[in-house]
Amino acid sequence: MSRPDNKKFFENLTGAGKSIAVLTSGGDAQGMNAAVRAVVRMGIYVGAKVYFIHEGYQGMVDGGDNIEEAKWESVSSMLQVGGTVIGSARCKEFRTHEGRLKAAHNLVQKGITNLCVIGGDGSLTGANLFREEWSGLLAELFEQGLIDEDAAQIYSALHIVGMVGSIDNDFCGTDMTIGTDSALHRIIEVVDAIMTTAQSHQRTFVLEVMGRHCGYLALVSALACGADWVLIPEMPPEDGWEEKMCQKLSAKRAGMKRLNIIIVAEGAIDRNNQPITSDHIKDLVVSRLGFDTRVTILGHVQRGGTPSAFDRILASRMGVEAVLALLETTANTAACVVSLCGNQSVRLPLMECVQMTQEVQKAMDEKRFEEAVQLRGRSFENNLKTYKLLAHRKPESELPHSNFNVAVLNVGAPAAGMNAAVRSAIRVGISEGHKMFAVNDGFEGFYKGQIKEIKWADVGGWTGQGGSLLGTKRTLPAKHVGEIAEQMRKYNINALLVIGGFEAIECLLQLYEARSNYEEFCIPLCMLPATISNNVPGTDLSIGADTALNAIVETCDRIKQSASGTKRRVFIIETMGGYCGYLASVGGLAAGADAAYIYEEPFDIRDLQANVEHLTAKMKTSIQRGLILRNENSNENYTTDFIYQLYSEEGRGVFDCRKNVLGHMQQGGAPSPFDRNFGTKIAAKAMQWITKKLNESYRQGRVFANTEDSACLLGMRRRAMVFQPVVQLKDETDFVHRIPKEQWWLKLRPLMKILAKYKTSYDVSDSGQLEHVVLNRPKASEAIAAI
Repeated sequence: MSRPDNKKFFENLTGAGKSIAVLTSGGDAQGMNAAVRAVVRMGIYVGAKVYFIHEGYQGMVDGGDNIEEAKWESVSSMLQVGGTVIGSARCKEFRTHEGRLKAAHNLVQKGITNLCVIGGDGSLTGANLFREEWSGLLAELFEQGLIDEDAAQIYSALHIVGMVGSIDNDFCGTDMTIGTDSALHRIIEVVDAIMTTAQSHQRTFVLEVMGRHCGYLALVSALACGADWVLIPEMPPEDGWEEKMCQKLSAKRAGMKRLNIIIVAEGAIDRNNQPITSDHIKDLVVSRLGFDTRVTILGHVQRGGTPSAFDRILASRMGVEAVLALLETTANTAACVVSLCGNQSVRLPLMECVQMTQEVQKAMDEKRFEEAVQLRGRSFENNLKTYKLLAHRKPESELPHSNFNVAVLNVGAPAAGMNAAVRSAIRVGISEGHKMFAVNDGFEGFYKGQIKEIKWADVGGWTGQGGSLLGTKRTLPAKHVGEIAEQMRKYNINALLVIGGFEAIECLLQLYEARSNYEEFCIPLCMLPATISNNVPGTDLSIGADTALNAIVETCDRIKQSASGTKRRVFIIETMGGYCGYLASVGGLAAGADAAYIYEEPFDIRDLQANVEHLTAKMKTSIQRGLILRNENSNENYTTDFIYQLYSEEGRGVFDCRKNVLGHMQQGGAPSPFDRNFGTKIAAKAMQWITKKLNESYRQGRVFANTEDSACLLGMRRRAMVFQPVVQLKDETDFVHRIPKEQWWLKLRPLMKILAKYKTSYDVSDSGQLEHVVLNRPKASEAIAAI
């Protein structure tokens, strides 16, 4: 395989002679096991010895069997397990000098000088202190005769890399901590279930979620379910909030809404730093409004359960990145933490992140609440702004009057999260003073005149609904531009927001080209990517893809479990995606697949044979179950049936095979928290862009916009949300196979292969380089929920 000069591969980063230990400390979080698995397998892959430290710092202090060498098979079947299988414990002894001296002695005895610590800010601060004291601790051990001079010199430097495992997402410097997305899944599952019973009895529910010092879970879950009120520690409500909240709840009931949802972070406070408890809120609602009110405290349910697809992928990427960071350290390298910025791995100085995190608490203690929100990062700040914009409707008298009409429609196949995007667009549009119109059944409904004005209350409860409530069709506008232009004249449509997949970008291009004949299309046109296939050019992620990934991963978990306790078995799973291999590749990484066959990476019979032989060898020695994913259009000849028959024949006597075509179950179901918030926030951003373009293009009593930058796709590119003219995306697109010519996730495929024990080349040119924490560092996740 030829290697472009601009790429850097990690073969020169050898781990030979190095020992790496991995521990989990503090509270557990879903996804920690995926991180441990990635560290162990990547460490062994590069030739290092890898050790488990059981029970966190307590195990390091106690030594003995708590420090155990890890084998490749030691981490099999742990990807889908919640919590941490190597245990976690809070350790008072490690906080003492004597405790750290014992820990240092235990590490030196095993030859360990590289530590990968997965935990919160307390665990990582302890690790950094340990690193700073290391040379002094070794000197003491030498003086006490516990180690010899050679050992003191050989093990003279301790290297630390941290990964943040915390469901609260309370660590500054990273958009997402391991476990947060899974905790949001648990919360939203409960909220969705509670909504049905609350509606039946016309009840108000007060839900208390975790977050002693950070309101991220409360805020994002409120955004994801459309809660009526949310209380978080970073932004206490203004004085007199009780009356305002009761007025809002009462107004909702008067508007024929049968339930109210209030979400409270466990650390919620008022402006005087006094706690606001869920029981206090219940008593308030009952005494002032007389509503039947119940309290549900979610507690440790939020920590439990299997990790989400997002957390498995995040933890796997971070684990591999942590090993690479340890391989690149020198004696003078500061301890770093591996972080996520938008869609990219970064490395940040550990103590800069810890100090920033401590600054947030200090700001809250000193009642500098606005500053506390800013210190949490632009992601948190934008979550709060978006929630306020969508949850609290201004009185008509306070709304601006723009006299602009904006239409919203869905195009292409349904994708979970479309309805959240529509709700957000409608409500933000109304807040901007526009008259909003909904178009049913895409452009087919448009030319047939299925257009109606839609109000604020019409989209209530849409956030958690799957599919497309507006209706969506694949019909393109080219054959009906005249009739569509006529409908636009009839309803005086001044801007268009199209939410859909690959068809949507084709639609926008056709409308753009029709501008020369129809002035009706010389208006701001904006597209939001929404497709489970994630095959839209100009964006790394699409609304709906996360929900589909979770459906694939959950099904793969169940399918693998079905073979538990039986003879060795391999499962061949077919995923959707058209010609785009995103679902097969990223789903394969999240589910622990042995191989994923896709169109973008051509394969032949020799590759299939090599995969069978590789799997057969593994089956004979260790693993009991194998998982192969195949994208539906990966190859017209090597079909799912062919691959099933090949594996069945070649594996005869070693393993048997089963096949499963997942089909449209990948397209159904309630949207994941990620997709709800991604849809909500990019739609809000798109509507604000439309307002700006409308004001810029309004001349002599009408809107006229015919420049390239007035027809854009809003997508996430690495770290930033970017509006890109659709005309400029034509060169990046393979229209025959309906995929982008370059796809970022192809760089993740070697990770899947490495973690499945294949020898491969891994491009590390995109690996995180050490950066510094900056307060206003751009965060792509300001447009995505999970970020």
